[in-house]
Amino acid sequence: MLDVSGLVAEYGPVRALDDVDVEVAEGSITAVLGVNGAGKTTLLRAISGLLPPKAGTVRLAGRDVTRRAPEDLVRLGMAHVPEGRGVIVELTVEENLRLGGLWRKDKGWLRTGLSRMYELFPPLAQRRSRRAETLSGGERQMLAIARALMSRPELLLLDEPSLGLAPRTAAQIVATLRTLRAETGLTLLLVEQNAGTALSVADRAVVLNLGRKVADDDAASLAADDRVRRAYLEM
Repeated sequence: MLDVSGLVAEYGPVRALDDVDVEVAEGSITAVLGVNGAGKTTLLRAISGLLPPKAGTVRLAGRDVTRRAPEDLVRLGMAHVPEGRGVIVELTVEENLRLGGLWRKDKGWLRTGLSRMYELFPPLAQRRSRRAETLSGGERQMLAIARALMSRPELLLLDEPSLGLAPRTAAQIVATLRTLRAETGLTLLLVEQNAGTALSVADRAVVLNLGRKVADDDAASLAADDRVRRAYLEM
């Protein structure tokens, strides 16, 4: 589904990604791990078009999408939920969700999609007419994910979905990710500070350190690798 090769990204004179390769199999959950400053968020930004890479290629389902605009990538089947629960707080829950599906031509999906999002995230159904500013942190994160899903992506990029959430809420979101993958075959690239949580849900994991890839293996093997856990994952 996703093939990233030789990716280089910079913020001014700072090289945040240095020759990074990542492959994400269709229908899989791949975790991107590492301590703060490792380059995890930069990787998602470079893939989704928010930060044009200096070098390297990004291929989505075999198509070269390097440096394509974010809105083009949404139309091609990629959605990105950045860190920070970015929803439009002046709009209601349902208005935010409708905005996520606005560009789709199959208008029948809008009604079906809304129903599906409310099934996946019951707290949103109870608050559909409330402005997003009234939601808790966990509910805003649910809304951010649900709004991205309204575009019916084939690949979903998630940046720190459990950051700052109560353990119970974080567990609910992780369970929902499992459900989505099992029921729809959705492919996920997941950045998560909590390595234990990420490895418990992922099929494969990539570890970054100072912008370089230092490990790439199936999740179970990385979870059992004491050297990687101590050196790069703070586990």
